[in-house]
Amino acid sequence: MLGAGCKLILLLLCHQVIALEGHTEGHYVAAIYEHPSVLSPDPTVLTDRESALGLMNQNLDLYEEQIEASAKEGVQIIVFPEDGIHGFNFTRDSIYPFLDFLPPLQSGKWNPCLEPRKFRDTEVLQRLSCLAIKGQMYLVANMGTKQPCNSSDPQCPSDGRYHFNTNIVFSDNGTLVASYRKQNLYFEYAFDTPSEVDHSTFDTPFAGKFGIFTCFDILFFEPAVSLVRDYAVKHIVYPAAWMNQLPLLAGIEFQQGFAVAFNVNVLAANLHHPSFGMTGSGIHTPQKSFWYHDMESSEGRLIIAHIPKNPTGAGLLWNGTGRSDESPRQLCEKDPDAHCSEPPKWSHEMPPSFHSEMMYDNFTLVPVWEKQGSLRVCANSLCCYLDYQRHTLSSDLYALGVFDALHTVHGTYYVQACALVKCGGPHFETCGHEITHATDTFDFHLWGNFSTSFVYPLLLTSGMTLESPGQLGWEGNYYFMRKNQLSSGLVTAALYGRWYERD
Repeated sequence: MLGAGCKLILLLLCHQVIALEGHTEGHYVAAIYEHPSVLSPDPTVLTDRESALGLMNQNLDLYEEQIEASAKEGVQIIVFPEDGIHGFNFTRDSIYPFLDFLPPLQSGKWNPCLEPRKFRDTEVLQRLSCLAIKGQMYLVANMGTKQPCNSSDPQCPSDGRYHFNTNIVFSDNGTLVASYRKQNLYFEYAFDTPSEVDHSTFDTPFAGKFGIFTCFDILFFEPAVSLVRDYAVKHIVYPAAWMNQLPLLAGIEFQQGFAVAFNVNVLAANLHHPSFGMTGSGIHTPQKSFWYHDMESSEGRLIIAHIPKNPTGAGLLWNGTGRSDESPRQLCEKDPDAHCSEPPKWSHEMPPSFHSEMMYDNFTLVPVWEKQGSLRVCANSLCCYLDYQRHTLSSDLYALGVFDALHTVHGTYYVQACALVKCGGPHFETCGHEITHATDTFDFHLWGNFSTSFVYPLLLTSGMTLESPGQLGWEGNYYFMRKNQLSSGLVTAALYGRWYERD
């Protein structure tokens, strides 16, 4: 699906290029590419450097096509996905021929395209540097890198080298300006975790400071939250190889949630391999998103957008403490189109609560049966509240769910979540199933007494469509989201809290 506001769709190089309104003052031109990468037939098989370079150059040829297309649109920065050059599912031994040597930035400025003989095993870096020069744009890509170590380093692996999942950034003249080693690896046995967290940023002449992190990092405090909170970053470049999991962790919905929660721009490039559940990329501002998510097509997508140099949020009142300066009632009264209901009167005849697995977690839920009403459901220290009006009353089952505990499957991290979801069928045990289409629209006010200041608003409607929250923020210890006049059926409306201190 394409984000609202697209003005022109061009078919170019078998990919749709989304071009927005002409360049305006206070904006810059960004691009991301969802890449259907060429993969090794068997990534566990050992190969040689020449063969590895042959495969990687096939992917770099596709990158070059996107850079040529982007240059025609005046793009100033382009972001490519995680694992887009070499692929994934390697062993530690089989990844080795695919790794470039990356010198430390402290060793001085280096332009690999113009200085190709300065370091050995840097063929991929050299080509990326030349592509940045060719496109006259900043280029962000992900690749595997190696760093030798010895016995004087107690953490040095037994084979005498570190392998890192690395993002690299080149300026528009081909100079290497930043690198970032992925901190939160997702079952990536070919790579090592850095002993220290990289808080990597780079400055640009067109939009100031950018921060960098990769895929699974977005769910953790380090380095994602630190970059925004402590380094005054307003723009994030985000390569990913993200496997979607509905209803709460589809790539595009969490990318948007991060942009809204922190009032930043997020340039998110994902791989495109639907058979692995990989799709979902976008350029997200706090107010608008332009995205691609397609589980049917084998084609990738280049997205180009003009976005603000100084992003500001439409709904979230973030004052540095995670607390709003106005109450939900004050915000509601400012909006003449808002459905401002009276304070809910909780019934003693609440519907029965039940349990169902959602995202591998045991959620406590209550059914949303009526055309309108007020609901409450609690677990541990978190209570979630919903005041809603349902514009259609189909036979589809919806439920309000709460989870307040440690998530332990495919990663360990503490979650506090309030979620209004469409269930997979008429029975309670289907609540939490992966659903992509819905017909029922809602006006709703969702809130909870979160113990963490870090809450990500998620809003997904039928056909994997993103909608911006209407109003959101803090009132005391309650974080809320309100939305009226959905354009399509509601799939998920959630407040996804991360209590980082309890990980």
